[in-house]
Amino acid sequence: MSTMTLTEEQVRTLPPVVDVPTAAAVLGVSRATAYRLIASGNWPTPVLKLGQYRIQRTALLKVLGLEP
Repeated sequence: MSTMTLTEEQVRTLPPVVDVPTAAAVLGVSRATAYRLIASGNWPTPVLKLGQYRIQRTALLKVLGLEP
């Protein structure tokens, strides 16, 4: 399965909180891998449970080594 990746500009313009498939695209992993990492506690950012899993854009920027 291929993964979609986003440019730095696209990441910076994401909403403040994104869904798991979008966060997976930011980090260049598949949706399935992202959910596996979340379930095992190995996802590299805090995960919000707001009805569904959500990831903060600022946390993704930090993982990528970019200033929020």
